[in-house]
Amino acid sequence: MAALINLTIDGRAVKVPPQTLVIDAAKTVGIEIPAFCYYEGLSLAAACRMCLVEVEKMPKMMTACTLPVSEGMVVRTETEQVKQARKYTLEFLLTNHPLDCPVCDKGGECELQDMAFRYGAGESRYTEEKVHTPEKQFSPVVFFDAPRCILCFRCVRVCNEGLGVGALGVINRGVASEIAPNVGDHLECDECGACIDICPVGALTSGAYRYHTRPWEMTHTGTICTHCGDGCKTTLGTRNDQIIRGNNRDRSGINGEFLCIKGRYAFDFYDHPERLQSPLLRVNGKLEEVSWAKALQVVAQKFTQTLADGGSFGVIGSNHTTNEENFYLQKFARQVLRTNHIDHHRTGDVVTLLDALSGKTTQLATVQDLYERKAVLVLGADLALEHPLLSYQVRANYRHHQAHVYVVTPQEVREDKYAAATVRGRDYESLRDKLKAEPELVILFDDSYKGEDLRKLVDFAESLAIPVKFICLLDYANSRGAVDMGLTPELLPGYQPSGQPGMHVDEMITAELSALWVVGANPLKGAVQRKAGFLVVQDMFLTETAQQADVVLPAASAYEKNGTVTNTSGEVQRLTRAVNTMGAKPDLEIMGFLARDMGAAATLGPWVPETVFAEIRQTVRGYEIPMPVMATGGAAQTVPVKGRIVVDSGVEFRPDLIHSDHNGLFASGTLGRYSKVLNSVLENRLNR
Repeated sequence: MAALINLTIDGRAVKVPPQTLVIDAAKTVGIEIPAFCYYEGLSLAAACRMCLVEVEKMPKMMTACTLPVSEGMVVRTETEQVKQARKYTLEFLLTNHPLDCPVCDKGGECELQDMAFRYGAGESRYTEEKVHTPEKQFSPVVFFDAPRCILCFRCVRVCNEGLGVGALGVINRGVASEIAPNVGDHLECDECGACIDICPVGALTSGAYRYHTRPWEMTHTGTICTHCGDGCKTTLGTRNDQIIRGNNRDRSGINGEFLCIKGRYAFDFYDHPERLQSPLLRVNGKLEEVSWAKALQVVAQKFTQTLADGGSFGVIGSNHTTNEENFYLQKFARQVLRTNHIDHHRTGDVVTLLDALSGKTTQLATVQDLYERKAVLVLGADLALEHPLLSYQVRANYRHHQAHVYVVTPQEVREDKYAAATVRGRDYESLRDKLKAEPELVILFDDSYKGEDLRKLVDFAESLAIPVKFICLLDYANSRGAVDMGLTPELLPGYQPSGQPGMHVDEMITAELSALWVVGANPLKGAVQRKAGFLVVQDMFLTETAQQADVVLPAASAYEKNGTVTNTSGEVQRLTRAVNTMGAKPDLEIMGFLARDMGAAATLGPWVPETVFAEIRQTVRGYEIPMPVMATGGAAQTVPVKGRIVVDSGVEFRPDLIHSDHNGLFASGTLGRYSKVLNSVLENRLNR
């Protein structure tokens, strides 16, 4: 490691690595050098001139955002000359800037507003009429007001470098310079809204948030996005029990500031007009609204009677429900309903991966590994569309650390643009020599690698004789947690063998079971007719499965409950309730009330998320994770690999049932269907 550089900033001794920029060196000792165009992780622009500082022995002021430190350097950031320079820069930036702070959506969060208060002049010397152009709408979620723009180019750089899309550019010159889409008058991009969040002023504003409220009027709740399996943290701004916006500006999650369109905008399904808010009971062939007491009584009596008659039960769980709910559900099924017919839609072969690793606990990669490791191999998946956070991490690794990226996919993908090698198809063997030369590797693979194909992949990785880590790509917010919690007939929580026969999802929906209980899933979509004698569904909407049910119980969404979820890389994070929907209850609470009405509450224990998670930590292999990390909003990786996973011969493990929905950026199963924003953007309509 190179020796640290010694310098002085405002009389304070500073030690930083070589090539550190002065603006970053100042942060290490608590000194803020203001800047508009500079942004950590993006290329340098030196466009705004707000970061000018005095450097001893240099004849003129220098931009701190482009100046590397040097040994013995003496920097002054708050001299009179520096303050005057900042004052004049602000005066220049405000030449054509409209004085509309009272109505601007950036009010209270505007960096230009903050700097004007701190350094600005009390009055303007300009008397000329301000240049004005009409506001433009680039897309349903992105509006642009050119007079507010200070041409810092953050939006252009984050779209081109951070997202790899390049949807924004600059047209014209001089006073007429303007940010514009690179295709016509509209955006053709990921519609992620990163350009809006990174804008230091109110030039780019959100179609979902504009003119709704002010930041100080909202309650900000950090929780986990309920859509894909990457596990991004989203901070929901709520007011009057309504979600107004989503972002993660405090960089508190594994995703930093990154969010795709789902995490930033697609929370709107929660208040869709078709949201269920009252239990439904089938009376004379029609579903009618009833009270919660009546609905629970009917289900409890029917379940109790079915048990007494020796009837058969099937239970289908969800990859959207929390770890606590999944654990409680399998416990309910096995201990109260006395059935091992329990399963869920599996989207990746986690079981075979863990078994093939046979106790190698260091071979499960985290999201951070994708940013830090020297090489990445992507197999099968269109990473940018299906796992946007993971794609963002790989792209950042390439930009910042020059990581080597290898792509083996059946079609062209965004990673091709910077890949060290690209193979169309599945022939990763052709990359053997290149991969063996790497110091380390992370392999990401989709559902096309399962069963024996996956075992061959693990053997291939072992033969490279370099450190290799894996990520099994999964679709939804808690697909990994559903497997970990034992929502499978062959395995109990923590991948312990069940030792009992049991049906899989496809078998349950075709079997003539006495009762079928479906929690947060839609197995009867596609005109499949029910076979079960009694069907109970817990869901947020009247799905195809719910339409055939005898009882429908309205469930709360992930944004309306507490608990934990496990992302595709096995990192456990905490959900926190942000809002409430009248009439809907968390699935855990519904299960608890059913257990109470069946007289089984003592068997299953309290239906409190914290209590259930405490039991999970004690009983589920790999979940003995540090609680302080969770309590402070962090992510802790579960490592369930402690040896071979034994599946008893009486229970068949079926890789053929594993299939990903391959949802893109603008779809997310049932939730995506009910998101107004996802259905409004042009890219969604073009890709249907």
